[in-house]
Amino acid sequence: MSENKQTHFGYQNVAESEKAKKVADVFHSVAGDYDLMNDLMSFGVHRLWKQFTIDNVNVRPGQKVLDIAGGTGDLAKAFAKKVGPEGEVILADINASMLEQGKDRLIDEGIAGNVQFVQANAECLPFQDNSFDRVTIAFGLRNVTHIDKALRSMYRVLKPGGSLSILEFSKPVLPGLKPIYDIYSFQVLPRLGEWIVGDKDSYQYLAESIRMFPSQANLIEKMQQAGFEDCHYNNLSGGIVALHKGYKY
Repeated sequence: MSENKQTHFGYQNVAESEKAKKVADVFHSVAGDYDLMNDLMSFGVHRLWKQFTIDNVNVRPGQKVLDIAGGTGDLAKAFAKKVGPEGEVILADINASMLEQGKDRLIDEGIAGNVQFVQANAECLPFQDNSFDRVTIAFGLRNVTHIDKALRSMYRVLKPGGSLSILEFSKPVLPGLKPIYDIYSFQVLPRLGEWIVGDKDSYQYLAESIRMFPSQANLIEKMQQAGFEDCHYNNLSGGIVALHKGYKY
């Protein structure tokens, strides 16, 4: 029966019905220190990955943009400036703590005038068909229980001619990078989490969830199966991160 179906939570096998809560617990735990830990974990390079994404998404004035798993609002902040007063950005996140962090940040910076904040599950987005010119998700897709279902949901709400951009950790392709990356991920990263925020387990999950995520080519296949066309990806930092993009025609 469906309630007994298993999925992965990092390297653990858990009931599908339990994964969303477990992921929520992780992000409730780290929300207050999320930006600080991103800077520490990536040595600030996450800002370059996000800027590459922002430039590549090609948002224009007057457009409507959905940023899923928008967290503390790095992408939504940039998109809000690009769409201007005639456009609209929706920052969506399944996690209330992360959504509150993003809302507070954008309001404090005076950028929330054309931004809406919506608590939403990527697998069943609460928006009408063909609603958005651009859909983005940065470092969030690996946390959903059913990636295929989430991709279909994103396809549904995207307007014909619109694009989906997925920024996510991926598989290192640079020769010699993988063993170094593994040492950092499984020995350094959890200790950073323990020292800085007193939470080793959440960052152990982070490392494991990255390893369980599909490869660059496998994610392209999943996007195509969901209906996206002209799918392609750019490796960043030797494939540690990749930006995938596809279109709805």
